Amino acid sequence: MGPTEPGIGKKVPIEGMTENTFYSGGANYWATQEASDNGMLGGLGHLSEIEIQNSEQFLKSVLRLTDPPGTSRVIDCGAGIGRITKNLLQRYFKVVDLVDQDPKFIDRAKENLKDIAQVGELYCSGLQLFTPNPKTYDVIWCQWVLCYMTDDDLIQFLQRCSSALLPNGVMIIKENTTRGNAPDVDESDSSVTRSFNGFLNIFKAANMKVLQYVKQKNFPRDLYPVWIFAVKPITSASD
Repeated sequence: MGPTEPGIGKKVPIEGMTENTFYSGGANYWATQEASDNGMLGGLGHLSEIEIQNSEQFLKSVLRLTDPPGTSRVIDCGAGIGRITKNLLQRYFKVVDLVDQDPKFIDRAKENLKDIAQVGELYCSGLQLFTPNPKTYDVIWCQWVLCYMTDDDLIQFLQRCSSALLPNGVMIIKENTTRGNAPDVDESDSSVTRSFNGFLNIFKAANMKVLQYVKQKNFPRDLYPVWIFAVKPITSASD
C-alpha cells in the first residue's frame, strides 16, 4: 500500500482554521466562479474534451469487469453545471442524479440538461452533509470535489456511499494528486490535494477496495497528476 500519508489533520487541514470556516471558504470560492466549463475547470475549459475521453475509456473498462455494475442509475457528485453528466454519464446510464453545493450551478445544470431525459434528481448540498439514498446507485461518480472535504468527513461520506450502492455497485473517483507523499493545502479555496498513497489510505479507512486505477493522459505536465479510481465496499474477509 505504500507509506502512510503525513496527516493533514483529522478535523481541518489548515492550521488555525475551524471546520466551519474550512467549508465556508470552499463554498465562498465556488460562489465566485463562473457557471461554465471554463469555470468548472479552473480556466482550463479547453481540456474538457480530452478529460472526458479519458474518463469514458475508464468507465467502459469498469463496465467490462467480471462482475460489472449495472447501468440503471448513477449520481454525479460535485456535478457543478452538469458537464460530466451531459458529456458522458447520460450516454451510459438510464437515470443520472446530480448533487452540488452551489445553487447557481444547480440552476445552470437544470438549464443545460433540460432536454436530456435521463436526468433524475438534483440535490443542492455539500457532500460532507449529503447522504445518498440506500441501495440506489450502480455507480457513484466523484470528480474534483473530494479535495474540499476533511479526512474524517471524506471517510464517513465514502461509508455512506457504500450503503447507497447496489450489488456490484462501484464508486468512480477522479482527483488531483501530489507528486510526493505529502498533501498540498490551498488556503485560497480551502482545498487539500492528497497524495496517491493518501487516497489508498482513505479507501482502506472507509473499508473499500480498489478495483483498478489509471492516470489521466495528455494533460499539461505542469498540472497535478490526475488519477481515476474504481472502488467498492469490502463485504467479506476474502475481499
